[in-house]
Amino acid sequence: MGKKARIIGVNMIPFTKPGNQEPYPVMAAKAVKGALEDAGLDYSEIQQAYASYIYGDSTCGQKALYKVGMTGIPIFNINNNCSSGSTALFLARQAVESGLVECALAVGFEEMQPGALKSHWDDRISPVEWLQERLVALWPEVPQAPRAIRLFGGAAEEYLEKYGVNPDIFAKVAVKTRSHAIQNPYSLFSKQLTVEEVMSSPKLMPHMTRLMACPPTCGAAAVIVCSEGFAKKHGISNPVEIVAQAVTTDMDVTHDNIINLVGADMTRRAAKQVYESAGIGPDEVDVLELHDCFTPSEVIIYEGLGLCEEGGAEKFIHDGENTYGGKVVVGPSGGLMSKGHPIGATGLAQCTELVWQLRGQAQKRQVENARIALQHNLGLGGACVVTMYRLG
Repeated sequence: MGKKARIIGVNMIPFTKPGNQEPYPVMAAKAVKGALEDAGLDYSEIQQAYASYIYGDSTCGQKALYKVGMTGIPIFNINNNCSSGSTALFLARQAVESGLVECALAVGFEEMQPGALKSHWDDRISPVEWLQERLVALWPEVPQAPRAIRLFGGAAEEYLEKYGVNPDIFAKVAVKTRSHAIQNPYSLFSKQLTVEEVMSSPKLMPHMTRLMACPPTCGAAAVIVCSEGFAKKHGISNPVEIVAQAVTTDMDVTHDNIINLVGADMTRRAAKQVYESAGIGPDEVDVLELHDCFTPSEVIIYEGLGLCEEGGAEKFIHDGENTYGGKVVVGPSGGLMSKGHPIGATGLAQCTELVWQLRGQAQKRQVENARIALQHNLGLGGACVVTMYRLG
């Protein structure tokens, strides 16, 4: 397990609003074929595949990959809520580093419906019901709203009350993110925003507006992972190393406050594992893609990843440390907020962006001299995946 896996092929298709997408097998096949072309491989060289999605029947992974080829390899279907794509990558990396296979594929895809996320299984106990029950216990007057909006809106209220910061920090994050998105041809939104526009958009919760929330989208992304020997054998000159990776789930401390309910503690523990394993700390990270499903989430994640001290996000944002010319460029792709969040594809799209950044292929949004990249992908219910990359 001492050898580090390499990423040799990545691809994503531009995300679209629900109703404008191609069928998931078509989107997924396009993403996979693009990743194979990027790596210079034939599909017959893939030994295992991990397919991530949350909206769909069993074996959607097989349906999607059969459009690329029917080679008899093991195909695993992954559902780990919003962290599904990164979980698929974790399993592909683990298979390679264990020596079980030399080359594995992770592909994520999603066809979503308009509007807020909702369950399609109302005839059984919800896996996130306990989060909602704890939210009400911590904030009895929580307004009625879709469950994710309630949770992240509650975290926003708790953060503001705990640290006494200006509520416009959540709007400033949205403005920063959109300023990055306008340089990305893969972004769903490309219109610049102002703080005033974000603050005055329709309210979802007391201090969270519609322009502080990511849109439901459809799309696909794919990543090819291999051993160092496989990369050398195939003459890959620019592999990206997965330096360290960690997956965490909830602990009893999650119940303590709303900020932990939306993944703060999972983030801290995953980040700590990655930094210790890599021997590389947050101050050395050049570029970061994180799970900004709502802008309050991004603010909380800054602290969970150790980019600033606890309660220090307001100054971090005010000083421009989260963008070009600052400490670390956060969300050069436009993030979930502007690029979109097709759940099963999100983690692999984040990986694709970071590989492009490390290779120097990110065009107008390129982070200068990007050496160390970090990825954060979070799913409530719950799982958090943190991954560190570097070229070589």
